[in-house]
Amino acid sequence: MLAAGSPSVSFEFFPPKNDIGFTRLFDTIEALRPLGPSYVSVTYGAGGTTRRKTVELVQRIKHEIGIESMAHLTCVGANRAEISSVLDKLEAGGMENVLPLRGDPPRGSSRFEPVPGGFRYASELVTFIHKNYDFCLGGACYPETHPEAPSPEVDLANLKRKVDAGAEFLITQLFFDNRDFLRFREKAVARGIDVPILAGIMPIRSLKQIQRFAKMCGARIPLELLRRMQAVQGDPAAIRAIGTEHATLQCRELLEERVAGLHFYTLNHSTATQAVFRDIRGLLRG
Repeated sequence: MLAAGSPSVSFEFFPPKNDIGFTRLFDTIEALRPLGPSYVSVTYGAGGTTRRKTVELVQRIKHEIGIESMAHLTCVGANRAEISSVLDKLEAGGMENVLPLRGDPPRGSSRFEPVPGGFRYASELVTFIHKNYDFCLGGACYPETHPEAPSPEVDLANLKRKVDAGAEFLITQLFFDNRDFLRFREKAVARGIDVPILAGIMPIRSLKQIQRFAKMCGARIPLELLRRMQAVQGDPAAIRAIGTEHATLQCRELLEERVAGLHFYTLNHSTATQAVFRDIRGLLRG
């Protein structure tokens, strides 16, 4: 799909905690299905229940709904045997795509520590999967540099290591200033990273929520955008309107800059993504 030449559009979901959440999620997926996404992805948690839900969700999305799907997989809280068990289930279920990630440190911890027999870096997980399975593998990247990297240069070197290990495409962390993405893409290409780089887009729904997410992943909220939201922070609908408008402008400019694809962090909601898609539909077909 990514080699076809036209920009891909993909959506990311997370496994709900209960049956009501699953019903709402499938309502969201049904609402987004007419947009014709290239694929959708499902995130992965450290807990065993969440892992099982990820495997179940990607299989249902692919086989029952008919949309290509990709499972996230992290190094958190699992050794090689446990990770192999998940990969075996994905393979047996007909899955073809995996996004290997290191994962965030456990809650309450300031640094990531692998379990005995586990993996320390995403590149190690990519290497393991590439050698033992036949999945198409993606990878995560940070336009504004990974929060734990000592420098952008070191971060790019680590990313090159991940691509050399077998990652066939990359999805960026969320960002709100396209200049950060374009500078990053230029430096990545100069480093010899020649795989498709998909732009991660999150339409803002809540000021407090997006400030928390941005802090976690090292993303910068442009001052003008922040001021606009602060001016209407008591009006949730106004915040969502500003967020949708900003995401739409981001996508239009990125498509003009020939981005390989747009990956929407939906937070299991469809309204903002549908609104952005309606605006950019013509550019996608162009």
